[in-house]
Amino acid sequence: MKKLLATLAFCATAAAPAFAADCATTVEANDMMQFNTKSITVPKACKSFSVTLKHVGKMPKTAMGHNLVVTTAADMTAVNADGMKAGAASDFVKKDDARVIAHTKVIGGGESATIEIPVAKIATGTDYSFFCSFPGHAGIMKGSLKLGA
Repeated sequence: MKKLLATLAFCATAAAPAFAADCATTVEANDMMQFNTKSITVPKACKSFSVTLKHVGKMPKTAMGHNLVVTTAADMTAVNADGMKAGAASDFVKKDDARVIAHTKVIGGGESATIEIPVAKIATGTDYSFFCSFPGHAGIMKGSLKLGA
């Protein structure tokens, strides 16, 4: 009986991570101005959600830099325009922009950067976007972000 209980306890413990929310993802960007995904779903069970942007291209950030900016879908165009005005020194994100939920720095080929998105800032029923605010990229390099189950 003890062996049976020990086996059941072990199996329950081993299976627990399978039910835990995955609170991280990786988004790849390349030299052809593309993200490898068009949508990100953030599990409600996470307190914080980590997104790693990985530039799988070879070009330097001055020529083909990418970042990942998270805003509401309604704010995306204005945040992008203000980011272009802010320039490269600000990673094409206006300083202290309250509309920006999170953003990475601009990276070049072979580099990566990670952001933490506070899940409490993502509301059910609101449309969110992620995009690259490097000048000229947001028209192609964008996707949706939503709160999942």
